[in-house]
Amino acid sequence: MRRVLILPLMICAVSSCLAESSHRATRPEAEYFVAAYAKHYRVPVPLVRAVVERESNWRVCAVSPKGAVGLMVCAVSPKGAVGLMQLMPTTAQRLRVRDRCNIDQNVSGGVRYLAWLMRLFHNDLRLVAAAYYAGGRVIGRRGLAYRNPDVVAYVSRIRATYLRQVESAAKLEKNTSERDVR
Repeated sequence: MRRVLILPLMICAVSSCLAESSHRATRPEAEYFVAAYAKHYRVPVPLVRAVVERESNWRVCAVSPKGAVGLMVCAVSPKGAVGLMQLMPTTAQRLRVRDRCNIDQNVSGGVRYLAWLMRLFHNDLRLVAAAYYAGGRVIGRRGLAYRNPDVVAYVSRIRATYLRQVESAAKLEKNTSERDVR
């Protein structure tokens, strides 16, 4: 029964991406949108980068379906999440993201969702990450008492990546300031 429901969802997502996105995005383009939207919506850039790394591993395009030579498809999860930030259909619809495979719209929607979750959970990044993975309602009801092993593992990975991003940015800033002697 589950496969019967998931298969049409996957086919719809893939065909939607094929129909709507002909532009092949690159990693530098993805990095640009992540930094720009994170700053615009006041979401920590390292958090957005951590979510992108965990959700899609920066895969801006996936392999074309069998028989579709030359066509690029955005990343689609088995559960129907699509794009760099792996937006689910209902989340994308609520955020007015028309083309989840369009990197600009996908990152904009994902960052807006993170910004909303940050306001909802008073900037507690553990709850924000958990809600991004499991949904805001579930985490809102249970908070830090939510003990699903998948969610706990996801939050742990986001935290580790976030801390690595923050440390990397601090080192870069330190090196830059040491060289900039006028």
